Amino acid sequence: MLAINQKQEHTDSYYAATVNEKTDYPLLEDGHSADICVVGGGFTGTATALTLAERGFSVALIEANRIGWGASGRNGGQLINGVSGLSRIAKRHGHNIADMIWDIQWRGNDIIYERVKKYGIECDLKPGFVQVATKQRQLADIDEYVEERVRHKHPFKYEAWDREQTRDNLGTDAFLSAFACYRDGHLHPLNLCIGEAKAAHELGVKIFEQSPVVGIDHGARPRVKTMHGYIEADSVVLAGNAYSQFEPKLLANLVFPAGTYIIATEPLSKEIAYSINKEDAAICDLNEIVNYFRLSADRRLLYGGACNYSGRDPASIKAFIEPRMLKTYPQLKGTKIEFEWGGKIGIVLNRIPAVGRIDNNIYFCQGYSGHGVSASHMMGEVMADAIGGTMEHFDLFANEEHFRIPGSQWMGNQIIALGMLYYRLKDML
Repeated sequence: MLAINQKQEHTDSYYAATVNEKTDYPLLEDGHSADICVVGGGFTGTATALTLAERGFSVALIEANRIGWGASGRNGGQLINGVSGLSRIAKRHGHNIADMIWDIQWRGNDIIYERVKKYGIECDLKPGFVQVATKQRQLADIDEYVEERVRHKHPFKYEAWDREQTRDNLGTDAFLSAFACYRDGHLHPLNLCIGEAKAAHELGVKIFEQSPVVGIDHGARPRVKTMHGYIEADSVVLAGNAYSQFEPKLLANLVFPAGTYIIATEPLSKEIAYSINKEDAAICDLNEIVNYFRLSADRRLLYGGACNYSGRDPASIKAFIEPRMLKTYPQLKGTKIEFEWGGKIGIVLNRIPAVGRIDNNIYFCQGYSGHGVSASHMMGEVMADAIGGTMEHFDLFANEEHFRIPGSQWMGNQIIALGMLYYRLKDML
């Protein structure tokens, strides 16, 4: 049961280049004790650790590389309500839990807005997220988004745009219509993750970086071991997501890593930035294989997508993504691309996060299937609730059955890659 012994610094992303402060927490050396040991310093780990610290638990957090090193610090920065697969849970349980599901759907957003304000985290948080239709059949989705907010008396601003409004607000003819939600939004994910870790540390959480976990001894008080030290705790939370290799007998082939890639332009003029995004919102299309984009605080266009299950990164991310950007915004031809980067997100086949317990005191949560910014914060609270003895929301996810593809994870990824060809063809129709 060995961790990936990376001990790497951040990838060369726009986020790493514009981080508010670099982290430098110590290596884990010698033995330590805590109520809870959290493994993984991404959003799930930092959100869980901060929630537990706010509730008075003593917490140790171990990160193999740097806080926010994985998808939490490299993603598109889109704050999108909900958890992939919630509709499947709702169908299984019926109308009795409809209100609970709706509340869960927004809890991650609420936590982020609350923490940014409470702890003064500077992460360029901005309301506004727009889903755009590229095909006639997707117009029904936009009608449904409006209807569900009316049904739940959603208190925050939302609106549907027709084709003319969409063209005017987004400066492109690529889309047929759009739905804008202003409780969703966008942010600088690495600054948020580092800010939450700092808040947790100030509340007493012991944080260790560059300390890959090499094994976990089970027992009444599990021992989480690195090469140079260990943490003994009453409970452990595994929060490694796409990069986790722990508990292979139970967790193998539940979550499959998929590559996703982003480019960032040079800063655009105020006039051009306004012409392509009047609302300064995050944008995502309604296709199965999505493109997503937004403006950064310094007016760069961050454009990403092209989810890849093959395990092979493109030779040039710029060459892979820039044509997609120019298809949406041909007027940006000649604009310099100053950053290009990629990373892995965790995909679960039924799109419901893999949640559970091992031996009653080792908790795990992973696999947000592209909705990790908000969902990880909601799940951090669910993990903390469960550790404190409140199991209602935890059981809602833990009782879901997950399909595993037999064989190695490499084989599983190739099977999924073949399946994604179907969705690419569907998007083209």
